[in-house]
Amino acid sequence: MPPAPPIRAAQYLRMSTEHQQYSLDNQASAIQEYASEHGFIIVRTYEDPGRSGLLLRHRLGLQNLLSDVVSGKADYSAILVYDVSRRGRFADNDEAAHYEFLCRRAGIQVHYCAEQFANDGSLSSSLLKALKRTMAAEYSRELGVKVYAGKKRLVQLGFRVGGQAGYGLRRLLLSADGKWKQLLKDGERKSILTDRVILVPGPKKEVECVREMFRMGLRRPYIDIARNLNARQIPFLRGEPWTLERVKDVLTNPKYNGCNVWGRSAAKLRTLQRPTNPEQWVVMPGAFRPIVDQRTFDRVQAAHPKRNLPIPDQEMLAKCAACMHASANCPWQS
Repeated sequence: MPPAPPIRAAQYLRMSTEHQQYSLDNQASAIQEYASEHGFIIVRTYEDPGRSGLLLRHRLGLQNLLSDVVSGKADYSAILVYDVSRRGRFADNDEAAHYEFLCRRAGIQVHYCAEQFANDGSLSSSLLKALKRTMAAEYSRELGVKVYAGKKRLVQLGFRVGGQAGYGLRRLLLSADGKWKQLLKDGERKSILTDRVILVPGPKKEVECVREMFRMGLRRPYIDIARNLNARQIPFLRGEPWTLERVKDVLTNPKYNGCNVWGRSAAKLRTLQRPTNPEQWVVMPGAFRPIVDQRTFDRVQAAHPKRNLPIPDQEMLAKCAACMHASANCPWQS
């Protein structure tokens, strides 16, 4: 009797940055060994190099896999993954189960090649898989706590943590012994772990514009300041126009009076970015050279009571269009 033909399978590879043992080559090697032992032939590869397993929207490889499965374009009957954590560290176990269910509903079985259980739907495998998913999510939570503590300490030491410098400011790279090295351009990052970053005043024109905005902020609303700057053809960063939100960010951000502030918004476990209460901010006064003095900064804050600001129609339409575009690209969520 001739041997059965090999089963067509796809492999999914994902690596964040935490462990070399999870490199794509190591995963592919282990999956190939599993495929040879169990009668599979790998006909397609989906991969997400350097991607966190928390959110689907950042993982193009998994998106393409699910799209092929749901649309019926998949030309294979099995999906091989190194282990449960490579499939994802979703904070919600139900989300991880949902994506696997979509594959199973399409007649495609998911195999975890490095796990000690067979993903066969039995009680024992179901319990172990649920436990592994919980452990993967808990790992992300614990890592988030450690990263937060490390960043908080750097902020309290007066160093800049993440994000763009902002209008009127630039990021300056320091060596471990505090010596100036170079100004960082947009998109550039430090290459040496022990280097640190601080904020310094930017080009003279931008600095003068910031000071003028604070003077105008004593008597004019944010939207009027934005219109004034646009009418005078004074651009925001990268030549973009000023908006109400951009003006507000300049006039309310303590970094312009030399204060190192971190945590004004939060996106725990890669969820949506949300503003936080000022009591939760990590603040280090006098960390940077100020562009405006404390008295001027405080007067501007008093002139603009905190309230929900109306968003101009044009900005609201642009945000709605972006949301609709993102939803249209997720066929498995329909």
